[in-house]
Amino acid sequence: MARFEEISTCIVQASRSAGVKNSLTRIELSPWDLRLLLVDYNQKGLLFHKPKTQQVGEEGLLHHLKTSLSRTLDFFPPLAGRLGIEKFEDETVCFFIDCNNFGAQFTHAIVHGLSVNDILEPKYVPEIVYSFFPLNGILDCEGISNPLLCVQVTELDDGYFIGCSMNHCVADGTSFWHFFNSWCEISRGSDHPSKLPSLVRGFAPDHLNLPVKIPSLQKEFFNEFSRPLLKERVFSFSKENIAKLKSNANDEIGKTSSISSLQALLVHVWRSAIRCRRIDDANLKITFITHVGARNRLCPPLPEGYFGNAIHGGVLTSTPEELLSHGLGWTAQKLNQIIAKQTHEETMNFYVEWIKSPLILKKDNWTNIFVAGSSPRFNVYGNDFRWGKPVAVRSGLGNKFDGKLTLFPGLEEGSIDMEICLSPDILSAMENDVEFMQFVTLK
Repeated sequence: MARFEEISTCIVQASRSAGVKNSLTRIELSPWDLRLLLVDYNQKGLLFHKPKTQQVGEEGLLHHLKTSLSRTLDFFPPLAGRLGIEKFEDETVCFFIDCNNFGAQFTHAIVHGLSVNDILEPKYVPEIVYSFFPLNGILDCEGISNPLLCVQVTELDDGYFIGCSMNHCVADGTSFWHFFNSWCEISRGSDHPSKLPSLVRGFAPDHLNLPVKIPSLQKEFFNEFSRPLLKERVFSFSKENIAKLKSNANDEIGKTSSISSLQALLVHVWRSAIRCRRIDDANLKITFITHVGARNRLCPPLPEGYFGNAIHGGVLTSTPEELLSHGLGWTAQKLNQIIAKQTHEETMNFYVEWIKSPLILKKDNWTNIFVAGSSPRFNVYGNDFRWGKPVAVRSGLGNKFDGKLTLFPGLEEGSIDMEICLSPDILSAMENDVEFMQFVTLK
């Protein structure tokens, strides 16, 4: 039986190397950032085969990773800092990033008796994967007293898993992988990232003042979330099968290309999950949310390398009866229309309305909701620390609930992997759903 053992934990600070200048000490959080105060850290990690020419040790691979991480933090000072909080007499507060270089956390752990194949071969994601990520159960607002970035290198019998827990108020998925890609570049010998981060978060309608004040967070928000019994499975969809879904969806509505491949795939999965839930109340409202990147939807677009959160939620609400009485194309068209509405004007309206009435997302109200996070467009399999590319990507326990869909690029070009988190009976029913499984690539 596999046995987990934590070997060491230390703090890695930015090296503040000569030639790297950064005068930022305080970064204000935007409404995009602030609404995530009560959710978990963003947890993603990569699985590697063990290099043949290097061995883990303070003078070997671990030392190399710590050194390259320190140099990477020179360019990403928010990740070496902490959250700060300022309280006001009207019982409001503001949160900000204090770029104080208190450092990121670096942990070395070993799982005895576990191989790379023990992660890849099981039908469901083994629960021991959750131990590959630090700060489980810590909310983003607790970044006041916890590092904003925690890295864990977990040694397996024949491989390594490098997991990162990053405060979601500091960075979205685009920024998460920007950092990870940059760390790999510096680990391979580069003096600086090929894409430098843009750290100024000044975007807001001109008439709105920063910092943004919000009501004080109440103690009941910190009650432990009761997590139901869930399982996760990674479903793979080939480039060819995704193209078929896209074609089917567009043919159904009499158009040729308005519905994207990703929209067709998401709706295909959502409809199967609803079908397999066999909900008694056909008129129950069920919500599907997909993250929509806002960087290039603004006028002008956000700077290249904008480091922070810049995502909207495209929200589609339907009933089981409505959803299942129509075909793939009808629902995909609805999703397409909602995503198309995420414009510059919509972002401006979001900012104004959010500041008037701040809405902080909370984990205890995630019921009858499906959320698609991450993206198949992120550079995941290009990450090479100097000993080869990863063989798999996995996410941690953070922000998992019955209905969470996590998207990654597949190993094969154009393919997509979807990590689906559901109750065991629904996940099992989907595995027996012929309409769903005919588009799944079986390994």
